[in-house]
Amino acid sequence: MTLTLILDIKMKTILVPVDFSSRSEFATKLAAKIAKTTNSKVYLLHLVELPTGVIDMGTGSRLSIPESMMYLRKVKEKILEFKERFFTDDHTVSYIIKLQNPHEGIKKYSQKINADLIIMGSQGVSDFEEMIIGSNAEKTVRTSTIPVIVVKTDPENFSLNNIVFASNFKEDNKKAFEKLIAFFNKFNCKLHLLKVNTIGQFETTLASKQKIENFISNFQVTNYTINVYNDTSVEDGIINFSNDINADLIALSTHGRSGLSHLFNGSIAKSLSKNALKPVITFKI
Repeated sequence: MTLTLILDIKMKTILVPVDFSSRSEFATKLAAKIAKTTNSKVYLLHLVELPTGVIDMGTGSRLSIPESMMYLRKVKEKILEFKERFFTDDHTVSYIIKLQNPHEGIKKYSQKINADLIIMGSQGVSDFEEMIIGSNAEKTVRTSTIPVIVVKTDPENFSLNNIVFASNFKEDNKKAFEKLIAFFNKFNCKLHLLKVNTIGQFETTLASKQKIENFISNFQVTNYTINVYNDTSVEDGIINFSNDINADLIALSTHGRSGLSHLFNGSIAKSLSKNALKPVITFKI
């Protein structure tokens, strides 16, 4: 696929899974901001795993059929409240409530509506929260062929002026970079290309810069900087550099079967997901 064809792709549809937590509020706010810029339609998706009694007519379950239906009505009221709170009449917003496992539901519905972007909230500030709250976001990032933004803080003052693309700039990252360029060209912002060097994986600044220049030589990118950053770990380098330039968004490429392990080992990926409070967007290789 050529760069020209990719740039013709329009961002028309944004999917936002919501569970009515503060993190899903953050994701919804960010979706509203991006939708306004791109004139995209937003789908709010709430996934419900009801007790087995909904299927066996209430026998032996915690909720009877009437109680379950009342619960679904409450969910509908809450999702409509989300719509009223975070979107204006200028936005095109739909909602859907599905009885399905969250991870499978996100995957299935994103395909059904041909979503161009998924925006999710996540916590993951402790091992327990990472397992319970962060797992759906992590699974979606690992398996989605659609770009995913994970947001952890209130994007009230969010504006997309500076994007950091952190990579090892190997050949297999070019497909993800093409997708990033398609996203990048929707906004009037600067792209900061970042290679982090550590003691264990050190190379000279000259060699790192040459690697980045070779990587982007076939892409039509004009508003960008090339950056080599030395730090004690890759994830610390990404976070510290992003803070230094006050980046609005961190972009990474992912591999379907191993998450971010093509770029980081498992412990580094986990640490980055916990500590990077800036929104992170991922593009699958």
